[in-house]
Amino acid sequence: MITWAEFAAAAPHIAAIFERRHRAAGNLCMLATLRSDGFPRISPMEPRIFEDQLWITGMPNTTKYRDLQRDPRLCLHTATVDTAVSEGDAKLWGRAYVVPYGELHRRFAAALFDEIGLDLRDQEFDLIGVDITGASAVEVQDDHLDITVWKPGQPERVVRKH
Repeated sequence: MITWAEFAAAAPHIAAIFERRHRAAGNLCMLATLRSDGFPRISPMEPRIFEDQLWITGMPNTTKYRDLQRDPRLCLHTATVDTAVSEGDAKLWGRAYVVPYGELHRRFAAALFDEIGLDLRDQEFDLIGVDITGASAVEVQDDHLDITVWKPGQPERVVRKH
């Protein structure tokens, strides 16, 4: 399993774009999962990097979490309202893994309360880690599009589209 620091070291350009766009959108991303009928589901999500891992959280028993329990494959896409994509955007692919409720949840809830005031400190909630298996970022240049792609064990590479 790759930590966020390992991902950022292996794919620094994509990680920087993801973090910048994630912050700019108020931590909002779009989470893609696979429904039981095989069609995609898109859900808003506020992933967090905590203790060097990428986490997605939420209310237990939601459809998106049932999707991930059935099929752990996912994609996180930074949310944007800029149709020109002037600030770029990023996507992370991965596999979800559930962490049984415990001390990590309590530390996460305390940090979340300190950071944004959301109080989950006395509640059980799903804490789902993301094992990142690939990533890409898109940047619009004057006369072309640069797509930076990363896969584990490989350096970032840029595909230029004119």
